[in-house]
Amino acid sequence: VTRSLPISLQSCQCLAWKPRPVGVWPRPGESQHVVAGYSDGTVRVFSVSRTEMELKMHPHAAALTAVTYSTDGEMILSGGKDGLVAVSSPRTGMTIHVLADHKGSPITVLQCTRKQYHELGVEGGELWLAASSDRRVSVWGSDWLQDKCELLDWLSFPAPAGPEGLDSLPPSLAAFCPWEHGVLVYVGFGLQKEALFYSLRKKQVLRKISLPAFATSLSLSPAAPFMALGFGDRLLRLQPCPAGAPQDYAGHDDTVHLCRFAPSGRRLLTASHSAVLVWELPGA
Repeated sequence: VTRSLPISLQSCQCLAWKPRPVGVWPRPGESQHVVAGYSDGTVRVFSVSRTEMELKMHPHAAALTAVTYSTDGEMILSGGKDGLVAVSSPRTGMTIHVLADHKGSPITVLQCTRKQYHELGVEGGELWLAASSDRRVSVWGSDWLQDKCELLDWLSFPAPAGPEGLDSLPPSLAAFCPWEHGVLVYVGFGLQKEALFYSLRKKQVLRKISLPAFATSLSLSPAAPFMALGFGDRLLRLQPCPAGAPQDYAGHDDTVHLCRFAPSGRRLLTASHSAVLVWELPGA
């Protein structure tokens, strides 16, 4: 640990790095920033180099479950345990949108990507998605400078009736596909143990990849066509896409609840209850 950020009495539930604009190199002395979501419904922005909090906003009445920056770093998207999604400006500290489409079910994923196809039929240069615990995924097109946010697609994935509550079920996870534009990948509790590749242009599932169990974490490589999946039996799987023999790895002592590729695609970070592992992927 090289730096420690200020301690809060509230629990930090999620965090994200602020992205740098494409083609812009960091200036000498320029600080990196992280945004964190807390159990009291606050969103806090920290300077890493100065190890101090620069901004605190309170866009939610419930605990935060997901947070991310827009692709240009000009907006913060946050999702709560009550299913509400807020869009806030770190420049002004104001919340400009509150979206209630997922109300009633905790937000599990928020992800932004630069708009990949003009023919998707929405204005703006950014796509973003929200997934919730009830197996619903919404996809949006946005132009934050013009204050536009338009629903592009709404996905709802069926599942058998479960005797237990949502908290005990595998999470609903979704991600835009870096190597196949206009496609998103979904994993979650359902009728089958599988990863689904859904086309936003064709409005249909293109293909399915069978899995050994319901996934507990998901990450797609930005450098090569394969994805990492974590499972509840301490298993990590690297799956070539669209087809190929998967590679399975042990090493964790519990459920692999986090997979995250580095931007280069050459390293993979995974986490379980008491272990954080960094994997080298020289062939990526």
